[in-house]
Amino acid sequence: MSSSFFKSIKAVGAVSVYFSTRRAKIRRAGGVILAWTLFSTKDSPTEYINAYVKYDGSKLDFSKFMAEPITIPETIQGAMNEMTTKMELMIMGIQADFCRALENEEEGGDTFKVDRWVREEGGGGITCVLQDGQTFEKAGVNISVVSGHLPPAAIAQMRARGKNFKEGTSLPFFAAGVSSVIHPRNPMVPTIHFNYRYFEVKDPSDNSVQWWFGGGTDLTPYYLNESDCTHFHKTLKDACDKHDKSYYPKFKKWCDDYFNVTHRGERRGVGGIFFDDLDAPSREEAFAFVTECARAVIPSYLPLVKEHKNDGYGYAERQWQLLRRGRYVEFNLIYDRGTKFGLFTPGARYESILMSLPLAAKWEYMHSPKAGSKEAHLTEILRNPKEWV
Repeated sequence: MSSSFFKSIKAVGAVSVYFSTRRAKIRRAGGVILAWTLFSTKDSPTEYINAYVKYDGSKLDFSKFMAEPITIPETIQGAMNEMTTKMELMIMGIQADFCRALENEEEGGDTFKVDRWVREEGGGGITCVLQDGQTFEKAGVNISVVSGHLPPAAIAQMRARGKNFKEGTSLPFFAAGVSSVIHPRNPMVPTIHFNYRYFEVKDPSDNSVQWWFGGGTDLTPYYLNESDCTHFHKTLKDACDKHDKSYYPKFKKWCDDYFNVTHRGERRGVGGIFFDDLDAPSREEAFAFVTECARAVIPSYLPLVKEHKNDGYGYAERQWQLLRRGRYVEFNLIYDRGTKFGLFTPGARYESILMSLPLAAKWEYMHSPKAGSKEAHLTEILRNPKEWV
């Protein structure tokens, strides 16, 4: 185990370590004080991971996550300095934090179904889904950690984005990410989507590795509440500004452009941030930024859930919500890059890829909201994105 990764004093007996957003708690084992952190530098993003990790001198226990990691603990233990390990642990922490935060909003006690799956070609994932809750009609929070060889279709998609991959080859890859879509029951609560991911692709001809991060967080309201939108965007801007003040305006525009339902002439929602192919200024700094953004999801969204989950609504509002969900489905199935990559990947797990789709949606021929209505006001904003902060 790398000494540069674990910051420790002599270990005697069982060790228990808690990762908090501020510091590692110190525990005693066999009368010796232990001060272990998985990531020793004070400003390291992975101190944000909230999980207990027990070490008995031979193995690690990740029982505070939603399930066991996809990578076997022995491999994780021997590769603590690798970005593949750091990313896997970070996204598992994000998944656990978000699932528990959402469960706390379910007054009826509804909880997530946890489905840990293994991909024959390499890796697997953990799919967490809550359905038919009092607050959330459908909520999905997935992580995937997969490896194998990119098929030609996936390579072609990446070449179209400027990646320098040889055409017609099959390249070894590693990908890890967390993805979530939350469809609330109450139309006054917006839908949120976020995804943060890491890729490595190896060129066997010279053993070079290309790596990059991608992701984003965006909001899809059914009824426009401008203070909600401002809060959401300000939270994301604050996260971006800690790393580079040019990020928010650049990634906000990218989000507006990306989540464009082109055939409808409108955006999917009121945006947020979106970026891809982030490979600067360094791998560690890019990882720190991605972790910051992922950690900003809860404070950007949960206040909106708490504020509106018990708001009154009627039949008309529900029908509008279902119509807007139809537009959400159209984007995901026609345009979304992540959905396409998943469907192109050998051994794809379609239940997890299509987790983003709502339980119920609606299409109505030539529907147009009444002029001057709240629904028309939202539609106007979706056709003409605005600056929120």
